[in-house]
Amino acid sequence: MATKILVADDNALTREIMLRRLEREGFQVIVASTGKEALAVAKAEAPSIILMDMSMPMMNGWDATTKLRTDPAIRHIPVIALTANAISGDRERALEAGCDEYESKPVDFGSLLKKIAALTAIKR
Repeated sequence: MATKILVADDNALTREIMLRRLEREGFQVIVASTGKEALAVAKAEAPSIILMDMSMPMMNGWDATTKLRTDPAIRHIPVIALTANAISGDRERALEAGCDEYESKPVDFGSLLKKIAALTAIKR
């Protein structure tokens, strides 16, 4: 069974690029466009990992990850923070919010795949 990845990003082009690249690697990919939607999809679909854009409307990735960590049904799901506005301290802030890893945009796909592999192996 393929590893299921939730890509949560408000940018349609980013979601499409991630979906195509990850599916080519053999992953099953589901998507969400807001933090609130990401929480609902995580509960409904039980992905193996979440790639969470930190700058989304309605509920950003920081808040969504914090909420995810308080929900017993989904708090075990690893989260990799994705941000285009990488500034000093963002990695630490992402980890404090409950993210397991951090990747700045544009995404280094090789690095991202290594992080996905490491986090999904740990959680199996």
